[in-house]
Amino acid sequence: MTNSVPEIPLPGSQSIPQLGFGVFQVPPQDTPETVRQALAAGYRHLDTAAMYRNEAGVGDASRTSGLNREDLFVTTKLWNSDQGRKPATRAFARSLDQLDFDYIDLYLIHWPVPSRDLYVESWRALIELQEEGRARSIGVSNFHIAHLERIIEETGVVPAVNQIELHPGHQQPELRDFHRRHGIVTEAWSPLGQGAALNEPTIAEIADELGRTPAQVVLRWHIQLGNVVIPKSVTPARIEENFDIFGFELGEERMRRLAQLDAGKRIGPHPDEFAKA
Repeated sequence: MTNSVPEIPLPGSQSIPQLGFGVFQVPPQDTPETVRQALAAGYRHLDTAAMYRNEAGVGDASRTSGLNREDLFVTTKLWNSDQGRKPATRAFARSLDQLDFDYIDLYLIHWPVPSRDLYVESWRALIELQEEGRARSIGVSNFHIAHLERIIEETGVVPAVNQIELHPGHQQPELRDFHRRHGIVTEAWSPLGQGAALNEPTIAEIADELGRTPAQVVLRWHIQLGNVVIPKSVTPARIEENFDIFGFELGEERMRRLAQLDAGKRIGPHPDEFAKA
């Protein structure tokens, strides 16, 4: 990578850019142009999923960007209805076809769906895909400690990444501590709490103190915690604003103030309960 974004090493020879661009809820027809804008702003890490139905747009924008494939880090995810060893392998092939890539940098199980009890079997499929070189790194999303402990115990393979809901109102310190102890990279989805964090008075105060926007303060907080963070926007000015977070730092006192905002307030569904097909 040649831009200013720090990278976090993953098992093997890969590293993941700490700031990425998410495309959740970006309409398929808008995805190519939105991703092109993100790449022009400097992003090199793109996060999509089969469930988003916009993998093809991510692939199109990547191929027509003028950038080398090796300069991009692309994540996609296995959807709930495709869990199981053979279905997961077929779903991966579909994602690879939609993206029109030879490999995927990071492939994640999107949700554990414990009610179906297929996530260990699915994890075995991802291990095979990594061994074949088609997925360079593998991980999970929305897994809690019990889910992580089980796949590690039953397969011996630790996920490279766990992508979880994480924002100032839902900081998940116990899960992040588990990640640290096991060498799992924490990646934050909904890093701004779907905008709720932007209306938080403490965050507004810190933004005023630093001459930054509330979004920049929250994204910088994630970076300093060591999280990978994937903000999403379809507005060119905000895409650029969200990328401009490396020219300032939050001191210890401001980090403490932000830590006090944790209310354990989840926006998305609980991983033990979510089973949407």
